[in-house]
Amino acid sequence: MRCFPFAAALLLVLLPLAAAAAASGGKAAPAAAKAKAPVAPPAPPNITALMSKGGCGAFASLVEASPDALSTFRSAVEGGVTAFCPTDAALRPFMPSYRNLSADGRASLLLFHAVPVYYTLRGLKSSNGPMNTLATDGSSRNFNFTVQNVGDQVSIRTEASAAAARVRGTVYDRDPVAIYAVDAVLEPVELFDPAEAPAPAPAPAADAPRASGRRARRPPRHVADAPGPAAADDDAAPADQRKNAKKNAAPGAPRPRWLAAVAVAAAAALV
Repeated sequence: MRCFPFAAALLLVLLPLAAAAAASGGKAAPAAAKAKAPVAPPAPPNITALMSKGGCGAFASLVEASPDALSTFRSAVEGGVTAFCPTDAALRPFMPSYRNLSADGRASLLLFHAVPVYYTLRGLKSSNGPMNTLATDGSSRNFNFTVQNVGDQVSIRTEASAAAARVRGTVYDRDPVAIYAVDAVLEPVELFDPAEAPAPAPAPAADAPRASGRRARRPPRHVADAPGPAAADDDAAPADQRKNAKKNAAPGAPRPRWLAAVAVAAAAALV
């Protein structure tokens, strides 16, 4: 009688196990679950495809057409890279100069548009100064440009360009790849002549001396002496005699020579 409870408990344990074995076809359950397969790492981003989506399709096509540039870009993606791709509008007027370069020169120009470090836009704003590029190869190939920041504007300057290229927007930013669109092609001085320094502005003309409130004294003018009265002629009659002569010469006044003629005529008549 004492063994009955024990037997009943044993049956309660063995019955579920028997039912499970019957459901599995009599096979024993696996001792351990199979290990999960390892997850493959994500593929590195396609940097040229990202450039094309961000308005730099022409520049991306040039990279893909240059085997050296393309392989270097792809290798740099794994360790971190920041690319500055010219927009299609910025690249179009530069194409004649690009075609004049050799194959090595074209590859260097394309690699000059990226640095082997991942920079966020905030990181660029705090990184004023020269930077090495993917085209840099020791002292024999300098290929550096200078990052400048004025306020929130990030600019890139080279010695071969008079004006700096400005960052216009973020194309892609996810560690370890950042791509920024710029409004001009970056020209390395190793391939192009240095830009001429702007001529200095002419000095402002000196102001003319202002006239003082007092007028300058003019030298006295020499005034010729007025002519004096003409010298009197010794033979001329005095003024009062000339006045009397004028009276005698007035019309109707008897003249003395007429009177003499009358007297002579009267004497002849008496004879």
